[in-house]
Amino acid sequence: MQLLRAIGFFRGNILIFSATIGAGIFVSPKGVLKYSSLNVAVSLSIWAVCAVLTLISALSHAELGTTFPRSGAQYYFLKRSLGSSVAFLSLWIKLFTHPLRLATESLLLSTYTIQPFYAGCPAPELPKRCLALAILWSLGLVNTRGVRTVTWFQTISTLAKMTVLCFISLTGIVLLVIGEKENVARFENALDAELPDVSRIAEAFLQGLFAYSGTSILISIAGEIKNPGENIPKSLITVLPMVAVIYLLVNVSYLAVLTPKEIISADAVAVTWTDKIIPSMQWVISFGISTSILSNMCCTVLSASRMIYTASQEGQLPSIFSMLNNHSCPSMAVGQIIILTSIVIITSDLINLIRYSVLAIWFLRGLHMIGLLKLRYQEPSLPRPYKVPLPFVFGSIAISLFLILTPLIQAPKLEHIYGLVFICSGLLCYWIHVHLNQHSVCFFKITCSLQLLFNVSPPEDHDELPIVAQQTKNLTSP
Repeated sequence: MQLLRAIGFFRGNILIFSATIGAGIFVSPKGVLKYSSLNVAVSLSIWAVCAVLTLISALSHAELGTTFPRSGAQYYFLKRSLGSSVAFLSLWIKLFTHPLRLATESLLLSTYTIQPFYAGCPAPELPKRCLALAILWSLGLVNTRGVRTVTWFQTISTLAKMTVLCFISLTGIVLLVIGEKENVARFENALDAELPDVSRIAEAFLQGLFAYSGTSILISIAGEIKNPGENIPKSLITVLPMVAVIYLLVNVSYLAVLTPKEIISADAVAVTWTDKIIPSMQWVISFGISTSILSNMCCTVLSASRMIYTASQEGQLPSIFSMLNNHSCPSMAVGQIIILTSIVIITSDLINLIRYSVLAIWFLRGLHMIGLLKLRYQEPSLPRPYKVPLPFVFGSIAISLFLILTPLIQAPKLEHIYGLVFICSGLLCYWIHVHLNQHSVCFFKITCSLQLLFNVSPPEDHDELPIVAQQTKNLTSP
């Protein structure tokens, strides 16, 4: 039993669309405008630059998945290039950021779904949280059915989300072409607004880049892609420019209907847009938005579970997480990410949550690029089906440094210290993990019991299974 290479070029494109277009385009316009000092021209420029930066970063990271075409390629790459401690640090960060992102999207999805029942007032917290949990566990069940079921689900949901976004975009274009004063006034005086300072521009970029944060999905599941050396970069070059155009048109449509102050005061920008332009279409728009966020969440579960799967194979998590069910899916890894997300309690504002999640993502992307440079120097003869130009690599490092250091230097906050302490605590956990790993025999019986209970078995395509997994396999073999 092993992970199946079932994703070709078309399905790869669908997955990038699904992973990238999610909650971001419905939440981030609010943050980008806020940190752009309500400057429409600056806001749209930031969205355009975010598209270019994302493409540079995505193509740089494509080398990771093509050089090491296995699931969880980012984690394995860090372990190979920078060592086990840095790889564990990336695992530590993602074990928090993935559940935070999933919890944010679950809550946003439940808000979009329930809000029409509470016209004129905010929906209660309890129903929103209960629905968010039900959605989350349903997606977990879909993922345990294997990658083919996931891609089938994503194909349908991508058609729904593209229909909604195209409708919003075309409506905005029609309103601007008609040329009514109310719709075009905000664009005519766009350059007269206040300009934000450097620290606010960096914060605005973090908000915009959140909308593109799913572009690494194919690298996370490189072990399940057909001909990854060709299909991964080709899919990125095909899909990301299309996503950039859609994002710009949707933002133009929002601004053609709503004022900047209305956008930053709205919890659900697309629903507010619908209420003002076509109130009777609110149910259709809410359904399309919900489908969009749902498919994005499904991709996040897929990506996070493969990271846990690979970390387990490399001995940094219990071996039970690297075992596969009858659908060639690491169902225990899927269950782990669902449980972690379920216990997350969202207490902070969505904008703050987005900022700190994206900071962690770009910190890891900077580490990936450092590791890439180190591996090119140490192993120049390593087969690389796709080799990114060095200016892209240095550009990705520069982007990471700008996004991380600018807020720290220009406007330091206590939360930044908390983030640093959190990262350093990962190194402490690594030391504890190494110490406990010396006594891994204590967990042997638990692993065997869980394996029998959930009907999972070790994969057969990995030559360096952890000792515990090898022992478990020997014990359960007839």
